[in-house]
Amino acid sequence: MDILSTISAWVWDPLAYFALGLGAFFTLVTKGVQFRRLPDMFRQLTTSKSGDGGLSSFQSLALTLSSRMGVGSIAGVATAIASGGPGAIFWMAVMGLVGSTTAYAEAVLSQIYKRRIRGEDRGGMPYYIKYGLKAPWLATIVAGAAFVGYGFVFPGIQANSIASSTQQAFHLDPWITGLAVTGLLAIVIIGGTKRIVHVAESVVPFMAVGYVLTAVVVIALNLEKVPETVSMILGSAIGIDQVFGGIVGYAVAWGVRRAVFASATGFGEGTYAAAAARATHPAKQGIVQAFSIYIDILLVCMATGLMITITGTYHVLDKAGGFLMNNVPDAVAGPNFVQLAINTTLPGWGSVFVAIAIFLFAFTSQIFFFYVATTNLVFLLGEKRNRVAETVLKLGALGISYFGAVVNAQSMWAVGDIGYGILSWLNMACLLLMTPIVWKIVKDYDRQRSLGHDPTFDPGAVGITRADWWQSEALGDKTATESTASRS
Repeated sequence: MDILSTISAWVWDPLAYFALGLGAFFTLVTKGVQFRRLPDMFRQLTTSKSGDGGLSSFQSLALTLSSRMGVGSIAGVATAIASGGPGAIFWMAVMGLVGSTTAYAEAVLSQIYKRRIRGEDRGGMPYYIKYGLKAPWLATIVAGAAFVGYGFVFPGIQANSIASSTQQAFHLDPWITGLAVTGLLAIVIIGGTKRIVHVAESVVPFMAVGYVLTAVVVIALNLEKVPETVSMILGSAIGIDQVFGGIVGYAVAWGVRRAVFASATGFGEGTYAAAAARATHPAKQGIVQAFSIYIDILLVCMATGLMITITGTYHVLDKAGGFLMNNVPDAVAGPNFVQLAINTTLPGWGSVFVAIAIFLFAFTSQIFFFYVATTNLVFLLGEKRNRVAETVLKLGALGISYFGAVVNAQSMWAVGDIGYGILSWLNMACLLLMTPIVWKIVKDYDRQRSLGHDPTFDPGAVGITRADWWQSEALGDKTATESTASRS
């Protein structure tokens, strides 16, 4: 554990600041697209339709949120408060606001360089590295790492969280929970992409609304404490709070770090669902993916943070390893903070509610992870199907689902942290190198909107090459038009 923790610190300590800087950079490059195009986000979600082998923007959003709204939105917020104080919540919000442009850039590139493979629209991180950055060797390495991580490692973190919360709430042994979750996962993944998408679009809205409404009830019943709590959060965030002002550096580091982890900003996770969406311009899906960060960080994570701080059910570590504040001596930083927060207002409901929330959040993440692993396998194999490799992936996903439920939680999280961190460094470095392409898309979309048009994408008109999906679509439209004219 000491070795894993040291490696994790090497990977993540500078990564948090790099992610914040990259988000600020893309906010400038895109001229604050996450703010000025907010109305377009809602328009795209309500007008986009799924096509043959492609998803609607709403389906893509639901699929992405099934990953972003994982256990990090509950446990991650609690550990950020424990390590960085209440000010970490503020820095999570800042990271959500500026980091949403990183999600925008990822989605734009995923849309541009997606491919039609085996009757489905596929794309994501390795595709834009290969065709956009023109680095096929790096794309293969990234696809291989993502295939292993999302197929055989990361799902174990989600399963472990489900097992821990059900043991706390219902006193079930982890092996029983592991078997049940693995069985449910098998039913979903055997059904293929359509069943994965159907589960995501059915469950995600329900779980998001239910969780936020519960938080609203807790906050409303403690309304008189809101001004004091908000003042404490802001004071802690900028270093002027009497108790937490001395750890403002930790507030920034842990707030940004956990926001990145909770929302998967820069991981490249959201790129796979973004590529599968049907849109007439890459910027449209970029805007939708930016909105997904708002939902996760500014709604779900903020709801978690306010529940914990407004009820005072947390502790904060000091630099020496002791406590600056210890309101809950017997609690472990994580879901336990949220359970206690709910119990203070709605007695007896906390453990059960958090267990259900973590199950929904974590299980939908597991489903999405299988989709990500499958897309990376498709990239590695191309048009050829390999039944053996597909079977190995399914067995591996089910195996880690059970193993993750019964293994030591610290080990599972440490390995996952390192894997996520390495993928994030690779992805964010590639995004930075591909900034000129993102800028072309921003300018093209803005130009068409200023003319009053519903933007459509022509890669040749903006000087983008190797956008094969868009070129084949244009050719198909032209062929269909000519065919119709001939029949007339």
